[in-house]
Formats: sequence, C-alpha cells, structure tokens
Amino acid sequence: MSNKSLDEVDRKLLGLVQVTFPLVSRPFKALGEILGIGEDETIRRIGRLQDLGIIRQIGPLLEKKKLGCKGVLVALPVPEDRIDGVAEIVNQHQEITHNYLRPNSSRYNMWFTVSASEERIEEILEDVKVRTGLKQLILPTVQIFKIGVKFDIPK
Repeated sequence: MSNKSLDEVDRKLLGLVQVTFPLVSRPFKALGEILGIGEDETIRRIGRLQDLGIIRQIGPLLEKKKLGCKGVLVALPVPEDRIDGVAEIVNQHQEITHNYLRPNSSRYNMWFTVSASEERIEEILEDVKVRTGLKQLILPTVQIFKIGVKFDIPK
C-alpha cells in the first residue's frame, strides 16, 4: 500500500490517534469533530486503515511498575530453519509485547520482551525453554527511559 492512497484527513487522523486519543464515551465522534467529519466516517476510516495494516492497534500505554509488573528482554539463538516455529511459540503469550529478528547481531538472533509479574515471567520463560529447547539470554529491566514516538505521515 502506498501512502499516496492516504488523503489529508487520513494523515491527520493518524497523527491524532498517536498522541491524543480522547478518553470520552464517544471518542470517534470527538476525533471526527476535530477533523470536521462525522463519527461514522471516522470509524470507517479507522477500520480501513486497520484493514490496510497501517493501524495495528489503538490502546493505552500502561505503567507496568505501578501495576506490579516487571519487564525483561530475552534473546534466543534460533536456527534458521526453526525461526517460524519458535516465533509461533513465543507469540502465544500475550505478555510478550515485541518479538523481532536480528539476524546479523550475534548468535542470539530472536529477541522479545516480556512484561508481567515476576512469577508470570518465570512461567513464560520456562514454557518457551521447554517447548523450544533453546538457551535463553535474559536481560531484566534495570532502568526505564521513557520516550515518545510520533510518526510523521509522509505525503
């Protein structure tokens, strides 16, 4: 999909949902009012942008520490012919928020993050270990540096 198929309203909508999703009973109506379009049109556009794979999800960013959760970064040395199968196992856990390949970084080529209670992290890592048979490099979060990312939507 080319960003040429996005019109100006799509671009403005994408900018808004990144930084200022309204926490009101009818958020799509509120977004539509900002954009000068109706609630139904806003919902239709969001759905289309999801269908196109441009919007992956709309949801809150939670402070895991205040919820009693911790985070770890985990790396696995996955043989090339097992990447899809191992990714499928890893991705079955909803507490795993990111999973990506770094094929040229070192022998550890699959990296993922887990955010959960300490007990649940241990359960997840044990499950992954048992089901994959792979050694894990576990890097607990020591200090969090908050950053905000807002993507400019090119024309």
